[in-house]
Amino acid sequence: MKITGLTAQQKFANRVNVMVDGAYRFSLDVVQVADLGIRVGKEYSDTELLALEEESQFGKLYARALEYCMVRPRSKKEMRDYLWRKTRATKYKSRSGEIREREGVSEGTADRVLKRLEAKGYIDDAHFARYWVENRHQRKGISSKKLQVELRTKGVEPAIIDGALKNTERDDSDELAKIIIKKARRYPEREKFIAYLMRQGFRYDDIVAALTEEY
Repeated sequence: MKITGLTAQQKFANRVNVMVDGAYRFSLDVVQVADLGIRVGKEYSDTELLALEEESQFGKLYARALEYCMVRPRSKKEMRDYLWRKTRATKYKSRSGEIREREGVSEGTADRVLKRLEAKGYIDDAHFARYWVENRHQRKGISSKKLQVELRTKGVEPAIIDGALKNTERDDSDELAKIIIKKARRYPEREKFIAYLMRQGFRYDDIVAALTEEY
């Protein structure tokens, strides 16, 4: 079978439609076309074309994963979960209104994307933990204990969490003060307010001391 055409996509300028024997077969990004030596007139076997289709899936998934990373840094677990969802079949409505099923990417392709992201430094739990600790409390106060719980939920190892919390200028007393200022009006009863603050991960003694200073 022969490559009979290479045309740029209208919607995604960096992707190229690959025509095989006069019909559309798959698309690749421009870098892949160059790296794989794709050119008009070159012939491939069925096995080779299937391998190129796998490269097409890899390129698409890698691009989507990068976009997911750019919204904010992701933990390895977050990215692994995201990629796993992409291996599942999804339903969609065709132009005729018929409900069809789109096959997900292979698990091998998802694993390969994750490894590439790690190799390029886009996925790094130590970097992610530092980002989370430094940015999670910007808008509202949050305790170290709650940060630890959140990071564990996101799959970050305890040693990495401890390192991120030790190498930060944030302080639980400052975070506690933020919450007290913001939430005090909602809790006119002191004991209920103390219970609320304890649920946020702050120590009882610290809460009582802070409330004594404030009121």
